[in-house]
Amino acid sequence: MIKSLITLSLGSALINNVVLSQFLGLCPFLGVSKKVKTAVGMGTSVIFVITLSSIVTGVIYEFLLSRFGIEYLKTIVFILVIAALVQFLEMFLKRYIPSLYSALGVYLPLITTNCAVLGIALTNVSKEYSLLEGTINGLATSIGFTIAIVILAGIREKTQYNDIPKPFRGMPIVLLSAGLMAIAFCGFSGLL
Repeated sequence: MIKSLITLSLGSALINNVVLSQFLGLCPFLGVSKKVKTAVGMGTSVIFVITLSSIVTGVIYEFLLSRFGIEYLKTIVFILVIAALVQFLEMFLKRYIPSLYSALGVYLPLITTNCAVLGIALTNVSKEYSLLEGTINGLATSIGFTIAIVILAGIREKTQYNDIPKPFRGMPIVLLSAGLMAIAFCGFSGLL
């Protein structure tokens, strides 16, 4: 059991990285990765939302939707749960960490529409993960997202002061860096 959970964790965080191999959650990945500090804040927010939504959607699916035979409502219910969690997070950050709230700006409400959050909730259901496996999958996936966004932010901070050819300045060098990161993360597939 422990071995399968470790395999699931490594697979979700590194090998099947939600951003670099599944291409989910690209909007905040590219938009908030200008500074490491805001990338860490976004990553922490995503860890909170994905992990908690994995737990809540798993419970709702198992004890309500499945039990009453209304599994077809899962997408709508999951979106509502995710929206509520993001609203809670937004209120918390606005009240207790206003600097991070203003630094994240428009990308904080975008967590609601971040397809990675909904994608993980739906993946947990489609792969028939138990509540524990779904939670581990959500946590590991969000940690993988955080690793990727912080690495990209570090690269962007370093390349900001480099002499980059004019056609590659701005988003082209960011996309090139993300592509190279995706290739590097493919190397983790030898772990399992």
